[in-house]
This record gives sequence, structure tokens and C-alpha cells, in this order.
Amino acid sequence: MSAYSERLIKDLESKAKLFRREILEMTFKAGSGHPGGSMSAVDIITALYYYKMRVDPKNPKWEDRDRFVLSKGHVCPALYAVLAELGFFPKEALWTLRQPESILQGHPDMRLTPGVEMSTGSLGQGLSVACGMALAARLDGKGYRVYCMLGDGEVQEGNVWEGAMFASHEGLDNLIAVLDRNRLQVDGFTEDVMALEPLADKWRAFGWEVVELKDGNDMRQILVALDKATETRGRPTMIIANTVKGKGVSFMENRVEYHGRALTPDEMEQARKELEIPGFKVG
Repeated sequence: MSAYSERLIKDLESKAKLFRREILEMTFKAGSGHPGGSMSAVDIITALYYYKMRVDPKNPKWEDRDRFVLSKGHVCPALYAVLAELGFFPKEALWTLRQPESILQGHPDMRLTPGVEMSTGSLGQGLSVACGMALAARLDGKGYRVYCMLGDGEVQEGNVWEGAMFASHEGLDNLIAVLDRNRLQVDGFTEDVMALEPLADKWRAFGWEVVELKDGNDMRQILVALDKATETRGRPTMIIANTVKGKGVSFMENRVEYHGRALTPDEMEQARKELEIPGFKVG
């Protein structure tokens, strides 16, 4: 029998489906945003917050909390949906995405949004910040873990590999990175823009433990990978999650044009039909 109950899997899948609907609704209302990558990343973020991480919405600055750095900051709608559901801030705030004076801007802002650990959006920098957090935990004698999500287009940045070297050199086994490997970036397919393969071998060469997910949107595979990563000792872990951009809405899947634009009214109606959730409404 699986170590993960069907009830747990179904509950996490249901939450991720709700978050997909909210991602599309908030970017549609804003008239802008990055829905495609948010849809590919949301299963992993859901699993992190509802299965693995220790956080306290009533005390966002709890010293012993686990930290999550969303290095690919443009997919913050996925993070915002999860944080709102957990109670870090009222869900009504979701419908103010990208508006002036909103606590939810187009990229995460740690000064504005409860639960956001780092202001990100300048790609390539999040892993280095996560390294610093993980080293700080060791120096302070704390047991918290640091999780960092990167995009595959993002790892074309040199700063990522500097962070990778540092994490390995320091043996930061309390650092777990997740690569949202949807193979699309703003300019097209990653392998056409700047080839990344053999990607797993590169991370291994930098001294990381590597876990590859054949289906990075499959909740059971995600849970297995997270558990394996937390058992690793002496080195950081990279989880390469092969995901689908726009996952969950048929016409969005594997389509680069949904990287950075909201849906049209007609597209939104079709998406609502595919993501029908009884009782869902926009506040």
C-alpha cells in the first residue's frame, strides 16, 4: 500500500485545482500577469505548503519556520493563492492583483505581503538568497529548511550556478531547490533559446543530489520527491520537475503565448468550464 493515502492525494489535487482557477481569475481581472508558469508550478507549491513546510500564518515571522524563496517571481499568482488560502492575508486581496496600493504586486514583495520571504523577480538571484538563509540556519543552530523554486529559463543565468557551487561547497543539506522544467520561456522553447541539457548531469557535477520527476504535476510523485530530498545528508538537493506550462486548461498547455498575458474573455469562459469548481466565486 502506498505511504500516501488517497485522501491526502485527492485533497492536495483539489486544492491545486482551486488555485488554478484563482490564478486565472486574478490575472484576468488584472488584465496582465503570468498564468502559464503559475499553472505549471502550482502543484509543487501546494505540496510544499500543505504537506512539507512548517509555517504559521498567524505568526509569519516565526523564527523556526521553513522558508520558501520563489526565485521565478513572475509566477507569484500561484504563491498568492496558496498564502491566501492558508490565511496569511484575506482572500479578497487576490482580486486586487497588480493594482496600485495592493499588497499583491506583479512580483513578490516581502515588504508588502505576509508570508513572502524574499522580493524576487530579477531572475537568477533567488538561489543565492536561499543559500544565505540555509547557511544562517546552520550558524544559528536552527532546524528549519529552505526551499527555492527556479524556472528552467532562469537557470540560463550565471548567478544560479554561483549559488549552486556555494551550496555544494558548504554542504547545505537543509536547502532543497525545485526546478519547474516546463521547457518554455518568454522567447520560446528553452532548448532553442539556450540549451540546458544534460541538465541533471550538470547539477550532479556541481555536487548536488538530483531527483527527477517524470511528471512534475503528479501529486504523488511530488510528495515522494520532497520526502527523499529531506532525507539527503551532506549536500543540497535539486528536484527537476518535468511540468507542463499552462497545466490544467487544454488550450493553454505547452503554449508559449500564455507565458505573460491574461486570458481574453472568451478564453476565460472556456477555462472556467474546464476548471469548474462548485461554489467558486470571485470576491
